[in-house]
Amino acid sequence: MTEGSLDRNALRGRVAVVAGATRGAGRGIAAALGEAGATVVCTGRSTRWARSEYNRPETIEDTAQLVTDLGGTGIAIAVDHLETDQVKRLADRIRTDHGHIDVLVNDIWGGELLKGGPPEWNKPIWEHSLEKGFRILRLAIDTHLITSHHLLPLLVERPGGLLVEVTDGTLEYNASHYRISVFYDLAKVAVNRLAFAQGHELEPHGATAVAITPGWLRSEMMLDNFGVSEENWRDAIIGNVPGFPAARPEFALSESPRYVGRGIVALAIDPQRARWNQKSVTSGQLASEYGFTDVDGSRPDIWRYMDVHERGINAKFEDYR
Repeated sequence: MTEGSLDRNALRGRVAVVAGATRGAGRGIAAALGEAGATVVCTGRSTRWARSEYNRPETIEDTAQLVTDLGGTGIAIAVDHLETDQVKRLADRIRTDHGHIDVLVNDIWGGELLKGGPPEWNKPIWEHSLEKGFRILRLAIDTHLITSHHLLPLLVERPGGLLVEVTDGTLEYNASHYRISVFYDLAKVAVNRLAFAQGHELEPHGATAVAITPGWLRSEMMLDNFGVSEENWRDAIIGNVPGFPAARPEFALSESPRYVGRGIVALAIDPQRARWNQKSVTSGQLASEYGFTDVDGSRPDIWRYMDVHERGINAKFEDYR
């Protein structure tokens, strides 16, 4: 599935929900589903009339419009996924309007401001705010549990449904690496386990659950951090942006948010997707398996690079893109 070989009707007639579609991976996933012709319900807290604590310009309406512009049908619905009544109303509306869900993507996060930047990382638990730590866990775990509770009944209406839990780091990687803080570490491990546990419960219904992690994501916030856009992101590697820090050299293996979305599309159209049930995979792994590319025609795989690099083997960036 290269840029020129995308099947614009691969998911025509299928209904997807991307919970947490405002920006970053969620927007990229919604866009990729739109490329394949899906009807995509885009949920989140940031709308054209209200903003979350991020106070950023991206909105779910803009994401839905992008889905439509790419050939799908985008539908924006404002939802705070910590509020069970709001998620129940979302489920009721989807049941009325569409009858079922074919793909559910749990991409809800919202903890970037709480986890902070590198100066805040690697602090012991006794130096962390419990209030912020518990908020991280609620945003990362409770939101996913609430969403699955109300929406999975729509996914098992017919066989073949796909549940995707989006996280940071595979089960294997997170099991052997400390991730930023106790709270962040626990959150990301838990989401991988959610895919495992829910896959166990979905299997008798002919549905599949997979945990997916992007690589170094060129989200809107990440691009802003380096003072670049998607069009000139490589300038960040060489420190060519006055007033902004240079990115680490590994940024050469970064990926657009659309990349992980194309991985989810590949899973959704694979009639043998059940072989991935309960698994934890990366966008790079899926690209290698299914042959799709990022928007620039490359196949970045920073997780594979990190594995080789950490074992002390000389690794060249060009061999992993």
